[in-house]
Amino acid sequence: MTRNDFQIVARLRLREARTLARNGHEQGVYYLGGVAAECALKACIAKQTKKYEFPPSRRVIDRTYAHDLEELLATAGLKAQLELDMKTNPSLAAHWTVVKSWNIDSRYRASGLSGRDMLAALSGPNGVISWVRQDW
Repeated sequence: MTRNDFQIVARLRLREARTLARNGHEQGVYYLGGVAAECALKACIAKQTKKYEFPPSRRVIDRTYAHDLEELLATAGLKAQLELDMKTNPSLAAHWTVVKSWNIDSRYRASGLSGRDMLAALSGPNGVISWVRQDW
C-alpha cells in the first residue's frame, strides 16, 4: 500500500464509523475508529519511506505491520511531538488516552466499548486524526 492508500482508508474508516454511530452500532464505531487511527499513523510511516530505499531492519518492519497504536506512533517518529502537544492541549491528551486503548482484538468484543468516545476522540480540531493529518 502507498501513503495515499493509507490516507484514503483512514478517511473511509472514519466515515464508516460515523455512519455506524448514527445507527447505534457502538462496537463497530469503536473498531473502525481504531482502524482509522492505525491507517493514519501508517500513512505517516509511509511518508518516511523513500523510493528505491532498501527495506529497513526487520524490527522496523515488524513494528510497522503491528496494530499497536503507541508502537506505530513511535515508529512514525511522532511520540515526542504528541507528548509536547498534549502538555499544551488537554483535549488532545484526553483523546489520545481513549484512542490508544484500542487494539485489533476489539473486533471480537460484543460489549464494553464506547464508540461515541472513540469517535469524539478522533474527530474535530483537537481529535487524534486531525493531529496526525498534520504529518501524513
